[in-house]
Amino acid sequence: MGFWTDFWDIIWWFVWAFVFIAYLFALFSIITDLFRDRELSGWWKAVWLVFLLVLPFLTALVYLIARGRGMAERSAEAAVAARRAGETYIREVAGAGSPAQQVAQAKALLDEGAISPEEFVVLKNHALGQAGTAAAGADGSGAHRAPATA
Repeated sequence: MGFWTDFWDIIWWFVWAFVFIAYLFALFSIITDLFRDRELSGWWKAVWLVFLLVLPFLTALVYLIARGRGMAERSAEAAVAARRAGETYIREVAGAGSPAQQVAQAKALLDEGAISPEEFVVLKNHALGQAGTAAAGADGSGAHRAPATA
């Protein structure tokens, strides 16, 4: 065996490995789409799965041609639903509620001694949307103090 024979054998091996991996991606996408589709009855889903087992490459090709547009639409809908669910979850976890609730929580921390009165004022101003006054002064007077110089 010469160098070129071995070289082309390796190239063909990579080509077939690529085809097989691409087929696996398509197969899992098809199976996911089958179970995601609410309009397709269970019997048709079973028929598609049987054909995917019996004639895998041909069935995958026919499925992608026949149902590819709907497959893309269902995938996009699932992505939008997942994004909305994620955003809702983040809002629920990160959101501290209304400004009144935030001020009440800050007051409870102040009463417990967990924060200082200055920190309470900063939290209260932040909750009320007055970020500029949070830096104006810890006592809420709005007086700016120059930094002490030595």
